Amino acid sequence: MAKYLLLKHYRGAPEAVNDVPMDRWTPSEVTDHMQYMQDFADRLEKTGEYVDGQALSPEGTFVRYDGEGRPPVTDGPFAETKDLIAGWMIIDVETYDRAVELAGELSAAPGAGGKPIHEWIELRPFYGVNPAAAE
Repeated sequence: MAKYLLLKHYRGAPEAVNDVPMDRWTPSEVTDHMQYMQDFADRLEKTGEYVDGQALSPEGTFVRYDGEGRPPVTDGPFAETKDLIAGWMIIDVETYDRAVELAGELSAAPGAGGKPIHEWIELRPFYGVNPAAAE
């Protein structure tokens, strides 16, 4: 088994598919999206492929060390929208192909109008995992 991080970005869907930002969805559309995510996680938990996941607030700040005795440097209060992570999920799967399959399925979560958002999901293996070897 190999662990992968699935990152959901706030940058939205590719244009002309369903690129309506979540802050313009109806409460029902948000609920349906969150239910899809929960159902996906529940199904993977039953197969032993789910490790953990969380949705994240769009608010955030980049922080870095600026030297001994100095306060941390912050960039913000917000990063550029394209850089924000909307949420993440960790999966533990047998193969790289399975990780790609699950990321593709997660990309189909519903958005505005109940249509799949086709969002980009960043698939990152945990350090030390050779994705090519897992194919």
